[in-house]
Amino acid sequence: MGEIIMANIAMSRYDHPTPVQKHAIPIIKSKRDLMACAQTGSGKTAAFLLPVLSQIYSEGPGEALAASKNGAQDSGRYGRRKQYPLAMILAPTRELASQIYDEARKFAYRSRVRCCVVYGGADIGQQIRELERGCHLVVATPGRLVDMLERGKIGLDYCSFLVLDEADRMLDMGFEPQIRRIVEQDTMPPKGIRQTMMFSATFPKEIQILARDFLEDYIFLAVGRVGSTSENITQKVVWVEENDKRSFLLDLLNATVIPTDENVPEVPEKPGKESLTLVFVETKKGADALEDFLYHEGYSCTSIHGDRSQRDREEALAQFRSGRCPILVATAVAARGLDISNVKHVINFDLPSDIEEYVHRIGRTGRVGNLGLATSFFNDKNSNITKDLLDILVEAKQEVPSWLESLAYEHQHKSTTRGRSKRFSGGFGARDYRQTPGGGPSNFTTPRGGRSAGGGRGFGGGGGGFGGGGGGGFYGGGGGNDGGYGGSYSNSGSGTDWWGN
Repeated sequence: MGEIIMANIAMSRYDHPTPVQKHAIPIIKSKRDLMACAQTGSGKTAAFLLPVLSQIYSEGPGEALAASKNGAQDSGRYGRRKQYPLAMILAPTRELASQIYDEARKFAYRSRVRCCVVYGGADIGQQIRELERGCHLVVATPGRLVDMLERGKIGLDYCSFLVLDEADRMLDMGFEPQIRRIVEQDTMPPKGIRQTMMFSATFPKEIQILARDFLEDYIFLAVGRVGSTSENITQKVVWVEENDKRSFLLDLLNATVIPTDENVPEVPEKPGKESLTLVFVETKKGADALEDFLYHEGYSCTSIHGDRSQRDREEALAQFRSGRCPILVATAVAARGLDISNVKHVINFDLPSDIEEYVHRIGRTGRVGNLGLATSFFNDKNSNITKDLLDILVEAKQEVPSWLESLAYEHQHKSTTRGRSKRFSGGFGARDYRQTPGGGPSNFTTPRGGRSAGGGRGFGGGGGGFGGGGGGGFYGGGGGNDGGYGGSYSNSGSGTDWWGN
């Protein structure tokens, strides 16, 4: 992986790669396009950042540096130059974009690679000033990136790496036109020239078509069952009438037992810095009302939703992360993509109408191998997800209430013509849309690590992986960087000085 990467991994205290990292990193390092499906909280961010940064370190900026310098000379002012990043990472929300940016800065520490982030809801002037200082890796939300392209602040001519993180979320939020405009209608190198990576928790028809259009001869990597939940999360579903939810929530906050490792006694654990609680509601009004209720009951809490300013949202998240407010009330849209350590308990005060949203919500806990608890309040208003919720619990080997089984049976027989929920049907065993006209077959990795031609129906079950070998020795050695972007980092600075100083 190179000297700089290895040193920054060590400083980050990463001891072992997660399964998705173990299998994805060798694929990306071998310069293959990748479509990766893995559960939320599986370490996907490092899985693409580490190999992308490693290749940038070793290959240098190339023509992008000269283009930036020429742009500065043409404008007559150093600070007005157009930037030509080498890597572009698209994310659905500003919160996720900020988190990826923070991780990128951590892994680029003590190197000459400069990372920038651009997203809506923040001062665009400040973001432009940051870009003009130099930028080699950009993390962006689609809307703000289109704005920067139209303003002539970013050029994609030399973009060698394109990453779409949480691609299914971006499509759910209606970003497909902006994504296609960025990839297909601008100056970005075509597929086959650039390296493209897509990461998604699900694999519905829309994602398959996007992969067919954006990726070339790609490898499909599935770690775990697509669209499923982690067995590290203990899921509890309780029947709570609408009028009883608040009192039940208070009881839950006072008496929650967080799952622990074996041989460690389980004791009630109230929300605190090391045991954060995330409460999901369906509406912005509901978030404000529940925050006020908990505050008057003596709980330190805060909330986020779409009507809050970016500054207010960032302040609320900072209070939550630090433990000053260990309870966060959130709407689903505001909390998408959040990656906060120590979230031990997710409470669905209001269950979503879409089972995929349920999977994403509870994925905020039990991240990167840690244990977590998810409690959901269920009543007659949630009958539309009864069958899918039952399937999720059974698949994850969770306790299933007898009343939920009865409801699922009744609901299934009342609506025998009802199909699976729209987006949940994109998991294993679903129709493979990648073979429709317009795209060649892909490769995908099977649960036992073998690779077979794309096509057929579904991808088997369980497991997943890139195959034996390849991932071994991930943190051992990796060869020196011999200068490159990190030439000033060590005494091996005999490499090229990419900046021409």
